[in-house]
Amino acid sequence: MKNSFLIFFFFLTLPTITIAQKSIKVAYVDMEYILDHVPEYKEATTQLEARTQKWKSEIETKMQHVENMKQELENERVLLTKELIEEREEEIDYEEKAILAYQEEKFGPQGQFIVQKRQLIQPVQDQVFNAVQEIGEKRQYDFIFENSADALLLFSAKRHDISDQVLKIIEVSSRKNDREDKKEDESDDKYKSVEQAEEDKEKAEEREALLQQKQDERDEIMNDRQKTRDSIREARQKEFEERRAKLMEDRQRKKDSLQQLRDQQKNGG
Repeated sequence: MKNSFLIFFFFLTLPTITIAQKSIKVAYVDMEYILDHVPEYKEATTQLEARTQKWKSEIETKMQHVENMKQELENERVLLTKELIEEREEEIDYEEKAILAYQEEKFGPQGQFIVQKRQLIQPVQDQVFNAVQEIGEKRQYDFIFENSADALLLFSAKRHDISDQVLKIIEVSSRKNDREDKKEDESDDKYKSVEQAEEDKEKAEEREALLQQKQDERDEIMNDRQKTRDSIREARQKEFEERRAKLMEDRQRKKDSLQQLRDQQKNGG
């Protein structure tokens, strides 16, 4: 807010400054316009959105799983012992806390979404900053602002917009970097020795083996966890069936006793 006030005050006093001193040369850039026309940024944004949707989908799936657990507990509560109810409630509480931790990891103040978004926009901002510096020095601008809500530009004539010039410099720089990268790749391919190629192959195989080992370890851990869950679920299901069978047996016994009593009374009468 303080910066906005200072910029606003600057524009109010600009006529006085130009009269007292030389004419001041001012320009501005539209960051949103520039970002919309940088292919690398748009592609990275699309990838980030895809990751975000995947995270949200995973969270929704986890939440639905917890809701199913709650509903299942309510349906079976009358048939469960106090210890089993507490155990099921603890499991539900654990799952809910795990969801909150996952949400924090992905969308919290220091989460992956914020970090990746910052990593995404920072290179483009650096490119814009360098291009603005180049234009400012070449054309001798006194001030170059960013046309955003924070800048509080109440009016800006289109002739002062240098966004297209900034984009042109970024595009030229990008093409130049692409050519240099291509030349380096060609040079590396041309002079790479057979020994280096073999070494690269061995390293690649080692990395692949290490990745496969880690994947196998993760799979083993997940399988063990699943087996544990299945074991707990089977034990609970068995206990539930036994309790249900006992209840049915007790009901049948009571029913038989009542019928026997009725028969005795009938015969006696």
